[in-house]
Amino acid sequence: MSKIAKNIRVLRTLKKLSQEQLSEKLNIPRSRLGSYEEGRAEPSYDLLIIIADYFHMAIDALVRADLSKTDPEALIKIGKNRILFPVLVDNKNNDIIEVVPVKASAGYLTGYSDPQFIEELAVMNLPFKITGKHRAFGIKGDSMPPLKEGAVVVGKYVESLEDIKDGQTYIVLTKNDGLVYKRLYRENKSNSLLKFHSDNSAYQPYNVKTSEILEVWHFTCSLNIGEFKPQDLNIDNVIRFLQSYRVEMGK
Repeated sequence: MSKIAKNIRVLRTLKKLSQEQLSEKLNIPRSRLGSYEEGRAEPSYDLLIIIADYFHMAIDALVRADLSKTDPEALIKIGKNRILFPVLVDNKNNDIIEVVPVKASAGYLTGYSDPQFIEELAVMNLPFKITGKHRAFGIKGDSMPPLKEGAVVVGKYVESLEDIKDGQTYIVLTKNDGLVYKRLYRENKSNSLLKFHSDNSAYQPYNVKTSEILEVWHFTCSLNIGEFKPQDLNIDNVIRFLQSYRVEMGK
C-alpha cells in the first residue's frame, strides 16, 4: 500500500469520518475515495492540494511520510493552521532540538518531512530557555565568518516568509541548493525574491525565488567548534557576529 493511501485513511480516522462523509467534504464519489485508500488509484495533484488543505497538512508530509507511525499529538499548528511536520517532543511535552550535522545535511532536502529521518537525528538541549520550535544545523564552508565549517547554528522555525527581517541571518532549505546559512534581504516589493548574502565578501550575493523555499529557521545562537584564528576576529566579523545576537553597538 502506498504512503498516500495509508495517510488518507489515517487522517480520515483521526477526524472520525466515514468514507462517505469525507468524500462529501472533498466533493468526490465515495467509490473513488475507497480506491485511493485501498491503493488501487492515486489522487491527482489538484486533489492532493484539496486533501492537504482540508487536513491542514503539508503535501510533502502527505506524500512522503508514514503518518501511522507518528503521534498526532506531536503535530503543531502554525501560521494559517498549517501543520509543521514532524515535531519531536519529550515525555514532558517540551520541544526537542534535533541536530542536523553536516554529514546529514544533504539528506535533509528529502528527509525534512519524513518522521523516520527526523527521529534518527541526534538531539540537544540549550542552557537557557527558548520558546517556539528550534532545530540545529551544522555549517558547511567559510561564507559566514566568524563561523567555521563544523559550527552549529540553532534556529527558530519561521512560520511565514513575511516574518523575515532584512539583514538578519537564517538557515534556509531550498529546492535547488538544500540547506544554506545566509543573511537575507527582500529584493522586490512583491516579496517574490529574496537576496542571499554571505558575510565573506569572496562570495557574491544571489537571488532565490520564494517559491523555491521549503523551510526557514531564524538564527538563535551558534556553537563554534575549535579555536578562532587571528584573521577570523577582524572588526567587521566581530560586529556582524554581535549584531546577530541583537547587540546594540555605538561607534
